Amino acid sequence: MDETVALPAVPVPLRPLNRPENWSVAGEDTIVADAGARTDLFSDPGGPDRFANAPALVGRFTGDFTLSARVRLDARSTYDAGVLLLYGDADHWAKLCLELSPQGTPTIVSVVTRGVSDDCNSLPAESGDVRLRISRLGTAFAFHADLGTGFWHLVRYFALDGDPECGFLAQSPTGEGCAVRFEEIRFRAGRLEGLRTGE
Repeated sequence: MDETVALPAVPVPLRPLNRPENWSVAGEDTIVADAGARTDLFSDPGGPDRFANAPALVGRFTGDFTLSARVRLDARSTYDAGVLLLYGDADHWAKLCLELSPQGTPTIVSVVTRGVSDDCNSLPAESGDVRLRISRLGTAFAFHADLGTGFWHLVRYFALDGDPECGFLAQSPTGEGCAVRFEEIRFRAGRLEGLRTGE
């Protein structure tokens, strides 16, 4: 794979953070990732463990925007996940995940990291039809998930220092890897109006 990835669905090139060979473009609005074994992005708030080896593709978008994707996860092990990512630097980032929980249930999970990670499980996502969305609203960001009904559930509303890049990540912290497809990727410039209305 080249140093950057051009995807017609987004207006900027995407650069790899780790493992560029683990990504492939599968159409104008689809990218595929192989997470690889023991890959993660996490800074444990209760201990010294820090992980930052998961493959990611990110780009810098200007102004208010929304970036969404349908996420198809071939989960094999606990914490396998397909992720929409905000990345400022190694200590400031946030991720919205479709992740396999310890109970074996696909789950919407969000993590906001400011030095250490604040980790929150939100919604079970067993429908098999999951879309994730990141929106920037001025200095704030919103995470939403659509579980196949067309209603965007607000998962998290927060601020993150700096001007983070935005993109995609795949992880397999406890396993031997997993495949993730990000399909129907959509980018829209402009401010999201319905933060809590499901729009």
